[in-house]
Amino acid sequence: MADDIATSEPAAEPAPPSSPVPRPDPQPPILRIENVVKTFGSFRAVDGVSLDIRAGEFFALLGPSGCGKTTLLRMLAGFETPDEGRILLSGEDIAPVLPHQRPVNMMFQNYALFPHLNVRDNIAFGLKRAGMPRGEIASRVAEMVALVRLEGLEKRKPDQLSGGQKQRVALARSLARRPKVLLLDEPMAALDKKLRESTQFELMELQRKLGMTFIIVTHDQEEAMTVASRIGVMKAGQLEQVAVPRRLYEEPASRWVAEFVGDINLFEGEVTAREALRLRVATSTAGELVVAQPVAPVAETKVAVAIRPEKIRLALRGPAADAAAAAAALNRVEGVITDASYLGGKTVYKIRLDGGAVLHAAQANTARLDAEGYGVNQRVVAWFTPDDCVVLER
Repeated sequence: MADDIATSEPAAEPAPPSSPVPRPDPQPPILRIENVVKTFGSFRAVDGVSLDIRAGEFFALLGPSGCGKTTLLRMLAGFETPDEGRILLSGEDIAPVLPHQRPVNMMFQNYALFPHLNVRDNIAFGLKRAGMPRGEIASRVAEMVALVRLEGLEKRKPDQLSGGQKQRVALARSLARRPKVLLLDEPMAALDKKLRESTQFELMELQRKLGMTFIIVTHDQEEAMTVASRIGVMKAGQLEQVAVPRRLYEEPASRWVAEFVGDINLFEGEVTAREALRLRVATSTAGELVVAQPVAPVAETKVAVAIRPEKIRLALRGPAADAAAAAAALNRVEGVITDASYLGGKTVYKIRLDGGAVLHAAQANTARLDAEGYGVNQRVVAWFTPDDCVVLER
C-alpha cells in the first residue's frame, strides 16, 4: 500500500468526460399522469393526457366547457376510473385506492355543505369519519377556523352564511385532513366579481402558507393566470399547452390557444422572405408584415401572425418621424375607428383597416381626463414592431 502511494512517477491527468452526466430532477413530481384516457360510450372525454405536477405547486386546468378538465379532476379524486393509463401520487398508482382513502381532497363547485350541521361540525365531518380522537378533532377544527378566518361563526348553519363564508367552510373542511393534494372545481364560480378577486388572492396566500399542492379547474382565463404558477390548457380532451402564465400569453403554441387566452389579432398569410432575424409575411388584409424570427425555425409557408391589442400603438400620423423610431416600427397599417369602449384603465378600439380586416387595439388611460382620445369614424394609423408579433404554424 505504501509503495503504491509513494510512487515517483507523475500522476496521470484525468481524462476529460466524454459527455455531461445527467443530473436527477431535484424535485420529482408529486403527481404524475401517464397517457390517461377516459371514455363515456363513444365519447373520449380525456384523450391520452400526460402531465407532471410538482409538490407545492398551484396548477390550473383551463379550458372551455366539455374539454375534459373536470373529468380529469374527478379521476384524480377517485370519482372516475381511467380506462387507460396511470395516475401516480408520490410514485404509487392510486387507481385502486378509494376516494376517502386517498391523500387527496376535493372542494366542489357547489361547496356540498351539510345544511343540518353548523360550521364546526361541517369542518369536523371528515375527521370523525377517519376515526380521529375527539380532542384532536377539536384542535384541528379550531386551527382550520382560524386559518380561513371564521372565528365567531362556528355555531352558524350554512343558510346563515354568505357565499364567501360558505366557500371558506368548504375550504376548511377540504384542508382539515391535511391532504397531499387539494383539488378545486370552479371554487369561485358562485361569487360576485369583487369577492372573487379578493378570494383569489386569499387562496394564493393560503396555498403559499401551507406549501400544499393545489390543482384548480376553471374556464376563467383571468382567474387561472392570477392564481396559478403553471397552467394546462385543454381542448377536446387533450392538453394543448402547459406553461407559466406569461409564456402562455406571450408565446401561445397554436392559433387555438392564442384565441382562447386573452384577446388577439390574427392575420393569415404566407412567408415570402426569410432573413437572419426576421420573416416577411404577406397577408391579404393587412399587407406585408415583418415579424421576428421565432426561436424554433418556421417550417411552414402558410402561417398566422398574432398581435395582442395592447402591443399596438395609435396615432393620427403614425410613428415618430425620426429614423430610429420609424425603423423600429416597420409594421404600419391605416384604417377608421368603428368602435371605442372605455373600460376604466384602458380603452379598446376597433379599427377597420383599409385592407378589410378589423384590428383591436387597447390603449392605457394614463390621464384622468384625456381630451385627445380617439373617436368613432376617426382615421388613425396603427403600428407595431416585429418583436410584438408571434408567428403561429398551427
